[in-house]
Amino acid sequence: MTSVDPAAETPRRETRRSRLALHLYVAAVVGLMGVAAGLSAIHGEASRLPPLDPALAEVRSTVVLDRDGRLLRPFLTEDGRWRLPVGVDDVDPRFLDLLFAHEDARFFAHGGVDPRAVVRAALQGIAHGRIVSGASTLTMQVARLLEPRETRDLAAKRRQVVRALELERRWSKREILGSYLSLAPYGGNLEGVRAASLAWFGKEPKRLSTAEAALLVALPQSPETRRPDRFPEAARRARDRVIARAAAAGVLAADDAERARREPVPRERRPFPAFAPHLAETLVGERPQARLHRTTVDLRIQSTLEHLLRERAEMWPQKQSAAIVVLDNRSGELLASVGGPDYFDAARAGAVDLTDAVRSPGSALKPFVYALAFENGLAHPETILEDRPARWGGWAPENFDQGFQGTVTARHALQQSLNLPAVQMLEAIGPQALVSRLKNAGGRPVMDERSPVGLAVGLGGVGIRLEDLARLYAGLARGGETRAVVRRLDEPDRADDRRRLTDPVAAWYVSDILRGAPPPQNALAGRLAHKTGTSYGHRDAWAVGFDRRLTVAVWVGRPDGAPVPGLVGRLAAAPILFDAWQRIGFDPEPIPPPRGVLKATSASLPPPLRHLRRDVPKTIAATLKPPLEITFPPDGARLDLGLAARIDDPGPVKFRAHGGVPPFVWLVDGRPVAEADGRRESLWQPAGPGFARVSVIDATGASASVRIRLE
Repeated sequence: MTSVDPAAETPRRETRRSRLALHLYVAAVVGLMGVAAGLSAIHGEASRLPPLDPALAEVRSTVVLDRDGRLLRPFLTEDGRWRLPVGVDDVDPRFLDLLFAHEDARFFAHGGVDPRAVVRAALQGIAHGRIVSGASTLTMQVARLLEPRETRDLAAKRRQVVRALELERRWSKREILGSYLSLAPYGGNLEGVRAASLAWFGKEPKRLSTAEAALLVALPQSPETRRPDRFPEAARRARDRVIARAAAAGVLAADDAERARREPVPRERRPFPAFAPHLAETLVGERPQARLHRTTVDLRIQSTLEHLLRERAEMWPQKQSAAIVVLDNRSGELLASVGGPDYFDAARAGAVDLTDAVRSPGSALKPFVYALAFENGLAHPETILEDRPARWGGWAPENFDQGFQGTVTARHALQQSLNLPAVQMLEAIGPQALVSRLKNAGGRPVMDERSPVGLAVGLGGVGIRLEDLARLYAGLARGGETRAVVRRLDEPDRADDRRRLTDPVAAWYVSDILRGAPPPQNALAGRLAHKTGTSYGHRDAWAVGFDRRLTVAVWVGRPDGAPVPGLVGRLAAAPILFDAWQRIGFDPEPIPPPRGVLKATSASLPPPLRHLRRDVPKTIAATLKPPLEITFPPDGARLDLGLAARIDDPGPVKFRAHGGVPPFVWLVDGRPVAEADGRRESLWQPAGPGFARVSVIDATGASASVRIRLE
């Protein structure tokens, strides 16, 4: 065996190194000459190409956001891709650091093409005899994404370079980077880092772990062969190479790189968010050309209530469903709209928006009957009513328990949802007056126009939507004034959206009564004003609760309207209402009483208010009396009190009535201003300017009212 002299081997090694250095130098010179010649050819080709069409960069998925900009639901693009809008500030800085380290370290220094990268790639290719690294910049990748080519030959690469130089002239670096973040492919129909982050990790790309960021950097290089759900090992190896390169470049510390390599790779795609799916579809349908929809929905409340209904639905029959609406009483903004327990549950008709379904409200309309009676001076919360069997033609309504309680106050009758007193109230105010007031207030009651309006409307003989019912109850919380439901943050605040449901005193009377309504089992009493309702045949169960800030409305039933045995508002809907209120996390805040509230007992009320209807002998003369009306002041009058001259002592206002049966009781905003007597005139001393409702009640219980303005 021949031995090798170490002293003779050293000169040979130095000779080989010298030759390699010479080859590399020659290759570098040739490479630079090639770059120069290529740039010259590119310059000539650029003049022959049409301008780049950036339309693809503008194509985005339609997204529906909550009030704080959080994603509620995205929609596919017309070509079936998930391409969600994303900006540079929406991405974790750690991802950008890894992206630059792996793809384009000199992104902010070159003009679209990096000569250093070109030369480096050429030298590495010569030295290794194969392609070791590419020279494609992020700008060149954006150019390829904006103008995809079937081939990847030299001509296609030259065209890509031309487009990259064009992009650098037309766009800023931030715009180019934003386009890459939006267009980069991530496997299947996923495009853009935001869609990929939601699909693979179930979260926005704002806060990514090192391993997650590295995987998102690696996937666009070969999105189909590295898909984590199909080729998890290939995805892991590609991710680890990104981590290793970042560590070698000093972007990652060694211990951070080691922890990132130990993190598992996701093996399945996650579903995209689908919060408030029914509302999202409605809003997109209203403005199909818009790509961004900012709603008033609070994602925390929405997701909490969706989870609540899913929990409840697990204990229900297969076809039973429910819906919830939450309104901000002050602004009318829709904070949550849950159209069903599960949008994808076909057995429960999940795709049907049950907040917009017309259903019978049962007793849920009774508070508005009482409100109108209080407003018109026909009754007070302590007025005595009779809960006894009665018949109106061929109709003899009964209470839910089929019993009767005899003599009760209006407060007790409404709290216990007694039917006979409510019908008596409605008879006094007139069913058409109730329906008209609900319509004027935006309640949109649905009735058969071929049938006359009867007393049954007060017990649920009318159709209404859950959202509209919530709007009416929010009107009670707002002092008797309703406003349109606001669903978009960009909707203007219009004064004509506000409509009168009742006056502030009557609204407060009702809310004060409903605070004392019996709560469901295991719930605290006297905290939340609420009312339940059950439609005829146990088809619909309702519960609506409100305080000074919020109104929460719940409906339970079957989407097809079929009966559900045992479906009762207090047992089926009220527990959901109280649970929802607790999960929202707000303690109920009482509504403060307005000026003019009359706090009294039944015995201390003015005689005409002690009973809904007094038994007064009807003589022939009495029956011939003309109907009661207020002749002065007329309805809508503006009265000048001379306040400029007598600020501390405004003049009195004279009231005058015509018709009716004495004695008369005059009231202003529900409060008596004088004792009952036989005179048809009375004087009232106002406290100052403003609006007032003037009412008069005669001995038979007949009443008349006008609304005036004092100046």
